[in-house]
Amino acid sequence: KKCMEWKIFFAHALTLSNIFYRTIVVFIIVFLLIPLSGISQIKLSPLFSDNMVLQQKEQVLLWGESKSEQVEIVTSWNNKKQVSQTNADGVWTVKVQTPQAGGPYTIKISDRKKSITLKNVMIGEVWLCSGQSNMEMQVEGWGKVNNYKEEVSDAKKYPNIRFLQVKKNTSPVPIDELAVTNDGWQVCSDKTVGDFSAAGYFFGRDLHESQNVPIGLIDSSWGGTYSESWTSSDALETLPSMVEKMQSVKKLPQSKEDRTKLFHTEIEEWKKEIEKADKGFENDKAIWASQELKDSSWEEMIVPGIIQEQGLEGFNGVVWFKTTIDIPKKWENKNLTLDLGPIDDNDFTYFNGVQIGHTEGWMTPRSYKIPKDLVKEGKATIAVRLMDTGGTGGIYGDPKALALKLNTKEQISLQGMWKYKVSLNKEDIPPMPVNLAEEPNVPSYLYNAMIHPLVPFKIKGAIWYQGEANTWEAYEYRKRLPLLITDWRNKWNESFPFYIVQLASFTAMQTEPVESGWAELREAQLKTLHLENTGLAVAIDIGESFDIHPKNKQDVGKRLALVAREQTYGEKIPYSGPVFKNYRIEGDKIRLYFDHIEGGLKTKDGGELKGFTIAGVDQKFYWANAKIEDNTIVVSSSNVDFPVAVRYAWADHPICNLYNVANLPATPFRTDEWAGITYKTKK
Repeated sequence: KKCMEWKIFFAHALTLSNIFYRTIVVFIIVFLLIPLSGISQIKLSPLFSDNMVLQQKEQVLLWGESKSEQVEIVTSWNNKKQVSQTNADGVWTVKVQTPQAGGPYTIKISDRKKSITLKNVMIGEVWLCSGQSNMEMQVEGWGKVNNYKEEVSDAKKYPNIRFLQVKKNTSPVPIDELAVTNDGWQVCSDKTVGDFSAAGYFFGRDLHESQNVPIGLIDSSWGGTYSESWTSSDALETLPSMVEKMQSVKKLPQSKEDRTKLFHTEIEEWKKEIEKADKGFENDKAIWASQELKDSSWEEMIVPGIIQEQGLEGFNGVVWFKTTIDIPKKWENKNLTLDLGPIDDNDFTYFNGVQIGHTEGWMTPRSYKIPKDLVKEGKATIAVRLMDTGGTGGIYGDPKALALKLNTKEQISLQGMWKYKVSLNKEDIPPMPVNLAEEPNVPSYLYNAMIHPLVPFKIKGAIWYQGEANTWEAYEYRKRLPLLITDWRNKWNESFPFYIVQLASFTAMQTEPVESGWAELREAQLKTLHLENTGLAVAIDIGESFDIHPKNKQDVGKRLALVAREQTYGEKIPYSGPVFKNYRIEGDKIRLYFDHIEGGLKTKDGGELKGFTIAGVDQKFYWANAKIEDNTIVVSSSNVDFPVAVRYAWADHPICNLYNVANLPATPFRTDEWAGITYKTKK
């Protein structure tokens, strides 16, 4: 009987337990089935995050999304509450009046069911940093500026400098979604500064120290990019040279996936076109990769090496390479690895006539797997169909890395003499399709994805380091850069300061008077100063012959900051080196006059002036004698009886040493307007 009572008790307990369990399950299911649209949610752009900087003493726009009908915003610097109604798309906006620089503050944003509090908000000066790789170049990271270890360590002294890093992104149409690293603003420290723009950081640091205010820096840059990629389609369509291109961009698929599919289709068709023209193919078969091919008529070349330095000077196109090796018996039916190192530009690689790999891109090391069913004892042929699209090319990596491997210890070196034969010249190759899902150099692509989402976040101004990618059309840059500046100002509806870094010197140093696309680009940057509220930081003296990314970004930032301190913040300080003003012909001499003398002209080293050339009506330039006289410079040459033109620092990497007493270098210049080497590319 007792046993039966206990059984009844446990049965009731189990029943109650099941009822409770089922109730909980039903409650969870019902909750999960509630439409998400019924749940209030605040969404903010990463422009608005903890640690951000807002522009001081301005009506600053804040915005976001919410499912509620209205949103409340409370700013701690004045404890003022403002209410914003959401529109039909759930978007709300509100303008808040910021005080004088200071902080930290909080901003509380609330709707019916959610509240977000942004903490450690500073009020100060906000600057946009943009351009290509010399703006992107990091303090440490891949850039490693001069004394980078000390600079990184010292960064913890400046917690009131804040960073926002925009992620690389492209779009054929303007988008509102902003992609950033680290989900928002970062406090400057030895942990965060290393991966941020060096030019931007040193500019901001100098402003922070001179103005004693918090500084917000937004880095939106991408190496190797054209200025037109950073300009809106509306602006570009005002240039006759860009109308057709912009019409093509508008026809592109808007989704990245569809653009990727389009590229794959186009690249396959392109490959087939080349194969039809390539002498190394017959009936769609790579006959020049075959073991049976007689190659006694082929020439020889050392691999690895640059093809233009070994008998193919000036060549671009398709060239086949072949080498024959002996496969040991113990390797037979074993998987092998073929390491070729980097190849400039693209390759199709074959083993015993079978394609085993294909790579595009001149910096990518090639490492291909050879399946065991292709590996037989005895003679084997490795063939590389190399496509060089411009400049130098070849299989050019470390000789020790060039090998066929069974494992890390058993390998056959492939360095040495290879057979080669040209199959196509570049002129016979149709243009390679561009992957428009990834390629940044499409007109308006970067503006749409990396600048448009920043508008209308309040900024004080912008700094710009770009131009290397446009040197081939420097004359056109006279229009492109002012157009970009005006475009951005129109989008922000404000004529904010825009300060430019003039291109530094690069390539081998000048030994004779020359024409120069880089000099013409610097001239275009200088002419941009005709546009209001612009300035120029000259960097001609801090370049490096064989590194397009000079390590001295400290002086770049300092010189940009000098311009801002004088022109934006009203300090009465020297901010520019000598700038050519006008000239006068005096018999067999030319006298040059300058602005921004700042106490007098001088040479950097105290020696003779260097970098001046002079020409007569025949437009032939000679090295000139130049001397300083009463803050002018008199230039002459025994080779020119009647001079009509003078140039200074006119080369990719010029010899030059003219400064003012403030130790700021003179900008390169010329007195003539003769058509340069990029004039033919003007539109």
